[in-house]
Amino acid sequence: MTAEPASSLPVSAVPPRALTLRLSVMMFLQWAMFGLWAPLASIFILAKVKDGGLGFDQYQLGWLLGISGSIGALAAPFVAGQIADRYFSTERLMAGLLIVGGVLWWITSEQTAYGAWLGLSIAASLALAPTMALSNSLAFAHMSNPTRQFPVVRVWGTIGWIVAMWIFAWVWLRQTFVLSGDFPFVVLHESVELTWKPMFLMGREHKDVVARMVEALKAGAIVAFVYAAYCLTLPNTSPKRDAAEKLAFWKAFHLFRRRSFLVLTVAALLIACIHNIFFMQTSNHLQLLGMAKADVGPAMTIGQVTEIVVIVFLGWLLKRLGMRTVLTIGGVAYILRFLFLGSTWLPLWVIVVSLGFHGICFACYYAAAFIYVDRLADEDIRHTAQTLFGILIGIGPVIGGWLNGFLAGLCTPAGGKLDYTGYWYTIAAIGLVATVVLAAMFRDETGKHQPAEMS
Repeated sequence: MTAEPASSLPVSAVPPRALTLRLSVMMFLQWAMFGLWAPLASIFILAKVKDGGLGFDQYQLGWLLGISGSIGALAAPFVAGQIADRYFSTERLMAGLLIVGGVLWWITSEQTAYGAWLGLSIAASLALAPTMALSNSLAFAHMSNPTRQFPVVRVWGTIGWIVAMWIFAWVWLRQTFVLSGDFPFVVLHESVELTWKPMFLMGREHKDVVARMVEALKAGAIVAFVYAAYCLTLPNTSPKRDAAEKLAFWKAFHLFRRRSFLVLTVAALLIACIHNIFFMQTSNHLQLLGMAKADVGPAMTIGQVTEIVVIVFLGWLLKRLGMRTVLTIGGVAYILRFLFLGSTWLPLWVIVVSLGFHGICFACYYAAAFIYVDRLADEDIRHTAQTLFGILIGIGPVIGGWLNGFLAGLCTPAGGKLDYTGYWYTIAAIGLVATVVLAAMFRDETGKHQPAEMS
């Protein structure tokens, strides 16, 4: 009998520290892949063709970033959940999806027509969106104490997002480094100077900085290929062919019978509508306020920096404050973030610092919500329950894409510029409704229905 490959060893055979390291690298690659493009997308999509962009309008921006992500997330329970829970090991399914998605991203980066971008973006989302839920469920499947362990692993996804964006901006959007004939051969450009502001190294932008932004998609594709190869080294997460239910999705759907899951779904749907709008408009808004285009992406990673701090303490917060309070804190952070963005009379540095609320939003709302879903679901449908909850991220951006175009038109006088004050304050009001629903009606039910921990 041949020796069993390391990647298929049971979790009990993997030392806890080694397992944490392997799952942390997985999260790093997962979010580095998305972090390259998301902060820059709206600038490139809205910029005029003569400036190096695509020249699309606000409705096209909304549909492009909204519906493409939505279709992928809506398909996730069928593409990922049912398949991962019943037929294929999670790590191999992820590897296949990443290769397909990476190829589609590369092709997309070379297109200029709206129809091509929309079609290819939808196809890429169908491949890549399920990997977000699959990486979470794979991590949960190999943790003995997800409440304590998941934040430690998930924080490396945030670090991956930051590192990828900063390196891309340093190397590709600014004239930070130049080739030299003398050792060490690569040196800082003469225009570069140290500063206390992120990115800490400031220099001259490339004259074609907008046109160079689309290369973030190709860089993301390269990360996807590396990630696909790495997936094949992860602990085996086999399908549960002996599960009592043939259709895991329908069993997971029964979670809606529980009040807590229903309330979380309604609130998360509203939050999902406004979550992606942050990426649709913030980068474009910051450059209109006077920020250099090459600095927008790194400046937006301030939210990821605060996310690291909050997510490290998420397990402690959940234990001390409870699930409802932590989720409510996340909702309040959404409201405050959009109120600051709408207060355009504030100094630019204050608005930039307020982007730090994004970390509280993500850690206290989305990360906590996924932990709750994992607690609530039975062991044999945890994969599917995670991807079912991903529907919220799917339906929300569809509405958010339309909402972006509608509000942009409503807040833009004839021949004028978008009034971001009215725009962001309206988004904040939607966040207020979601937070009130959650705080008033959500009750943690896992005490009455606690699934058995995996060994």
